[in-house]
Amino acid sequence: MRTAPLLLIFLCAHSASGIFPRAQNVTWKSTNFKTLLMWEPKPSADYSYTVEFSPVGRDRQKNPHCIRSSTTMCDLSSALTDLHAYYTADVLSEPPLGATSDIIEFPYTSSPRFCPYRDTDIGKPDFKLVVSEDKRKTTLHVIDPLTAVFKDGRQQNIRDIFADQLQYKVSYRKNKSSGKKVHFSKTDVIELTDLDRGESYCFNVQAYISSRSSDKQLGEPSHTQCSNDDSKSIFEVYSVSVIAAAIFLILLLIGLIIAVTVVCCKHRRKALKSGREGQPYRDV
Repeated sequence: MRTAPLLLIFLCAHSASGIFPRAQNVTWKSTNFKTLLMWEPKPSADYSYTVEFSPVGRDRQKNPHCIRSSTTMCDLSSALTDLHAYYTADVLSEPPLGATSDIIEFPYTSSPRFCPYRDTDIGKPDFKLVVSEDKRKTTLHVIDPLTAVFKDGRQQNIRDIFADQLQYKVSYRKNKSSGKKVHFSKTDVIELTDLDRGESYCFNVQAYISSRSSDKQLGEPSHTQCSNDDSKSIFEVYSVSVIAAAIFLILLLIGLIIAVTVVCCKHRRKALKSGREGQPYRDV
């Protein structure tokens, strides 16, 4: 009967799955093309994990650092060389390094599809804020974030990869105001001329790639930077503790001046009195 061999195969597969538990929650985590494959749980001493990956429809390959490993992460940044391809990966549950097994096919869990060009998150950019002397123009000099991609020995930034697809979204508002304006720029040097003179404005910048899906178009916002406010009061420029310390020093200085003046006057009066008492009386 054929049911016995089929039952034996089923029992062997079930046994293999029980000895080597499948990986769970296999996901991609990628920022600026630094791409990690991650999963759970951490293996016991009885088994390990091996990662196989490939562009969809091509032969699978292994990363030498992710073979029979006890970690739950595999860095595939340098292996995903075709940034426009869609990749999948399998996390196999295997015997630990150095151990052997009679199992022909080990249990595995597959990842979702991942395309570096479309799916990597873009990290926060940095920028330098410059206000012209006449206060009529504010310029943001944006620094393109570096990526984990190298070409001809040179580390690529996001503009090297996305070229004219890359824009920057600038969000700005008056300091201590909730109203916000938005400006899009195709260049790294962003000039804003519609600001009120003498007012302090706060800015943050995000990469923007319109060709991506809506949930991947915007990168991580930069740290907020604010321009100086020429009309700020002393209480806005300095903290209360600094102002209090300054007042104390001024009062202390005034007190010292008064004390020195009083002492000098007393000494002078005493000297004058001593001088008069030391002179002989004149005959009338």
